Amino acid sequence: MTILQIIPELEAGGAERTAIDVAAALAEAGARALIASQGGRLVAELQSKGGAWIPFPAATKNPIAMLRNVRRLARIAHEEGAALIHARSRAPAWVGLGAARALGIPFVTTYHGSYAGRSAPKRLYNSVMARGDAVIANSGYTADLIRQTYPAASDRIRVIPRGTDLARFLPSAIGPDRVDALRRAWGVAPHERIVLLAGRLTAWKGQRVLVEAAARLKAAGQSDVAYVLAGDPQGREGYVRELDGLIAAGGLDGIVRRVGHCTDMPAAFMAASVVAVPSTEPEAFGRSAVEAQALGIPVVVSDLGAVPETVVAPPDAPASARTGWRVPAGDAEALADAIGAALSLGASARDAMALRARAHVERHFSLDTMVADTLDTYIALLGRGSESG
Repeated sequence: MTILQIIPELEAGGAERTAIDVAAALAEAGARALIASQGGRLVAELQSKGGAWIPFPAATKNPIAMLRNVRRLARIAHEEGAALIHARSRAPAWVGLGAARALGIPFVTTYHGSYAGRSAPKRLYNSVMARGDAVIANSGYTADLIRQTYPAASDRIRVIPRGTDLARFLPSAIGPDRVDALRRAWGVAPHERIVLLAGRLTAWKGQRVLVEAAARLKAAGQSDVAYVLAGDPQGREGYVRELDGLIAAGGLDGIVRRVGHCTDMPAAFMAASVVAVPSTEPEAFGRSAVEAQALGIPVVVSDLGAVPETVVAPPDAPASARTGWRVPAGDAEALADAIGAALSLGASARDAMALRARAHVERHFSLDTMVADTLDTYIALLGRGSESG
């Protein structure tokens, strides 16, 4: 059995990582796992896990090039004996849809984002993601958006949250030397606790809200905390200057630190006393919140989009069952209060929350569950095709 995934590139990212994870599971199950893409830093990992990379100009959005790509992908899929095509981005999805229909094989899409479309042309372009024989949504929030925008796809939606590698995000697997190395690199003193916001430096990730919350906590006497903003600006130099100005104006120099991109996220989360996800716009999933909880780290998240689905908290559960805090988006006072509550946890309460959080992730967001559900989706579609044949 051969499964062909198509994605623009194989650089680091949630969609790319999921493609690699599914390819590895296919290879382990004895199937052939192919990924057509322009390549990237994850190609070597794909090949080491039993998958095969097919160089393909999948990132192009040029309509003429995309039409050529349909014929090209159909030829590749036919020659390789692909039984199913799975697309993880819009431009490649149009190519994958055309090739799958030409060959009469199942077509699957995964929504890794919300794909907001305010104009009719944009909604038409985005609609390809709802045209799969199975449409995988990475959260309940994303599934609701698909139903609202493309109601005809409702009976083809399957919610499969992004899976976390529980072996990688396991406290005992992260040596203290890795955590110490990060603390030193970030200039954090031994007595300081860390509140971490991991995400690229862009306004909707909520760095400004965390800076304001840090100022409030400092004014309230919280003096042993370092607030770490881990992420690249990706060219947003104006936003970086704005953040630096807010930090200086709040008297937070040396308290709030921009540390750039972090390559060892398990160690980064282990170094933190609290992980904040204060997004001001809806996110389609909440990877940072899930990975932090897998390591037993208290999380504080904005109560919008898909991120709240990943955190057990009132009013949906009693306070005794919480794995973190949910606060209104953009509310610096509420964010400060929740961070303060997390920092004030005693050792026993923190340990109990860590156990609950790990169990919550194991139950709902494991990598094994994600790949098993994805492979079940493939099997159901291929079984349907063989029955009709």
